[in-house]
Amino acid sequence: MSKVYDFNDHGAGAPDGGGPHRGLLLLELPRWSVEYGASRLVDLARTATAPVLPGERDLGHGRPVLVLPGFSANDRLTGRLRGHLAQRGWDVHGWNLGSNHGLTERIVTGLPRRFAEIADRYDEPVAVVGWSFGGLLARWLAHEHPDRVRQVVCLGSPWRAEGERTRATGMFEKSRERHGIVADAREIVDRLRGPVPVPLTAVWSRTDGIVPWRGCTVEEQDGGPGRAPAENVEVVSSHAGMVANPLVLSVVVDRLRQDPAAWRAFAWSRLVPGLVPGIAS
Repeated sequence: MSKVYDFNDHGAGAPDGGGPHRGLLLLELPRWSVEYGASRLVDLARTATAPVLPGERDLGHGRPVLVLPGFSANDRLTGRLRGHLAQRGWDVHGWNLGSNHGLTERIVTGLPRRFAEIADRYDEPVAVVGWSFGGLLARWLAHEHPDRVRQVVCLGSPWRAEGERTRATGMFEKSRERHGIVADAREIVDRLRGPVPVPLTAVWSRTDGIVPWRGCTVEEQDGGPGRAPAENVEVVSSHAGMVANPLVLSVVVDRLRQDPAAWRAFAWSRLVPGLVPGIAS
């Protein structure tokens, strides 16, 4: 992503100039297959008659959620996550903008319109869940509409400057050449990198094969007077699997259940005691 943000450098990005180890990259597809299958099996194993237990069917109380896909992804690829949330009582929306090609004119103008269209239907703020580059766009929406965004959940989103160079850098370069980029992209990036004015959860994995995990972490804050809470949740997941991994799905459900006015920091020990040894609660 560095070339998308480095507007003074128009050279080609070296494919090995940064990002996770190549071995993790090569494992992305097989790991995604396992994670997707595992999430389906977890749902089916919980009950033989329905994919969701009766007590879980209204966890979301019909609250709205907008899910934003990662770079080069579309709504189809976030279907597992959206279906998981919908089954548990959230009113879930895709972004309806096709493939995510970054800060193009179509996305920079279309996403705010799509968000406003959804927000206007409800008498409450909208939660925004963004995967990878979609998480950067989720941060941007929160800065643009802090009174209409309930919270932001980022899944493997390299928002920091040190997270710009990833295994997808070459794809960003080609996308910029083909689809263009808005003139004020630099200003948008600078804005989304500021402290998010709504509750923020950054979900990240040390075994991410696409983006450097350190660029996905946020500076934690407890949500004291005049500041919104921000937290990190580490998971064991591939990058592609962030929208299907059963651990990630459980984290997203838990975070969306939080009341922004009475926020409780995430704790593995409270969600799945003993399930994930080695990850601090």
